Amino acid sequence: PDLYRKSVDSLMVEMERCKLLGVDYLVTHVGKAKAVGREDAMERVARALRRALELEGPVILLENTAGQGSELGASLGELGEIIALVDRDPRLGVCVDTAHAFQAGYPIHTSDGLEVFLEELDKEVGLGCLKLLHLNDSKTPLGSRVDRHWHIGEGHIGLEGFRSIISHPFLRGLPAIMETPYSPSWDKKNMERVRELDQMSGYI
Repeated sequence: PDLYRKSVDSLMVEMERCKLLGVDYLVTHVGKAKAVGREDAMERVARALRRALELEGPVILLENTAGQGSELGASLGELGEIIALVDRDPRLGVCVDTAHAFQAGYPIHTSDGLEVFLEELDKEVGLGCLKLLHLNDSKTPLGSRVDRHWHIGEGHIGLEGFRSIISHPFLRGLPAIMETPYSPSWDKKNMERVRELDQMSGYI
């Protein structure tokens, strides 16, 4: 309970900061089940979100997870259930992390796998709820449930996987943030690779 209260308080503080700074979106993970069951944990998450959404401020984006340990939100169904528990509040959306989706078992490194993922996203959450992408390759294999970000094209998603993601007609219209391992030289290389992949798609 103490950790839960601290987490909720932290979310409230971040909401206030975003309001002061004029930030449109606040990205958050939905937490872990730990000692409580998953259904109870999701209800606790929903209560926290309802409280946060009573404040003026940004749209809260729930980020999908790799499903490591007792993490919630690895499946699109769980994200959809949480959003439903908050009555599909219009100030609640989703941020898709490419590494997390892959690690959770979604084969988004193939064109067909990406289409199936987006179809499930539309069914469980609604494509209109997707507001932001976190572009990261995965150092661990498909379905590993181990959260390790890696440089664009150097991991298991690969350059062809990112070519499909970046050029997708729906995804290319979304803002994206890279969360690759920090390295001044690699930061530049990652950006160059994304730009190269984008040259024919008009993503940036």
